[in-house]
Amino acid sequence: MKNKKGIGLLVILGIIFIVVWDALYIVNEKEQVIITRFGDPQGNAITEPGLKFKTPFIEVANYFEKRYLEWDGKPNQVPTKDKVFIHVDTYARWQITDPLKYYERLGNERGALSRIADILDGETRNAIASHDLVELIRTTNREPVKDGIISEIENDSLQIIKTGRAKIQEEVQDLANERTTDLGIIILDFRFKRINYAEEVRRTVYDRMISERNRIADKFRSEGQGEASRINGEKDRELKRIQSEAFREAESIRGRADAKAASIYNAAYNKSRQARELYSFSKSMDTYANTMDSETSLIISTNSEFFKYLNGF
Repeated sequence: MKNKKGIGLLVILGIIFIVVWDALYIVNEKEQVIITRFGDPQGNAITEPGLKFKTPFIEVANYFEKRYLEWDGKPNQVPTKDKVFIHVDTYARWQITDPLKYYERLGNERGALSRIADILDGETRNAIASHDLVELIRTTNREPVKDGIISEIENDSLQIIKTGRAKIQEEVQDLANERTTDLGIIILDFRFKRINYAEEVRRTVYDRMISERNRIADKFRSEGQGEASRINGEKDRELKRIQSEAFREAESIRGRADAKAASIYNAAYNKSRQARELYSFSKSMDTYANTMDSETSLIISTNSEFFKYLNGF
């Protein structure tokens, strides 16, 4: 009998524990809760953290995030206003602002992401189709570099823009928020993550870039060759001037030396008969050394003045 009472008490305590366990729920600071009874929401959202109570087994606590949530769009190929096909990759940050509307209209995060994708993709296509490519890839106008070489591609980037990428992103975000007001969510931020040409357009752009760079390289190469020719011409002209001045200076020095030597020879020649004879002998010996060697043959008269000193041997 006692065993039956003990088992009965344990069963009662177990039932009480299950009832209390199902009646209690915890809301932390990152969450907000909607209580539903047989699928119907009961009252407003519970946003204050703490231990809460609900009717066990009848009511269900549905948890939703308070924090910022992420939406990452799929890349799409979209034509711009100037008929350029580009791949656009986007992302956004959003938040649940009205959990009750959110639950009633979207149900859960999967449904919310699907609806956000429909809205943002549609607004993105409309925005891109309404603007030229240059408006989508630039935010501000640019000033050309002074004294720089501007290619056709760089000249395109100097076009005056009226809207710009940042403003287009804001427009997409504002238009998307107009369509999410009754969904209990808000788009906090929207950005173009990446914009790229379609493959066939990309090849054309690459070919154009290569052609432009080759043209600029040829221009630099031509200017370099012209500058090199000018420098070489100045070098040759300066070299000839230096050589001419050096030759003139050398000839001047040689002339002064010859004049000085002649003066010395004349002074020595006029000094005495023996000096004149020594001078004549010395000059003749120099002449012999400069005009004859071991293989030289001379045919001259014995009365020749040139043979004068040889005749004495």
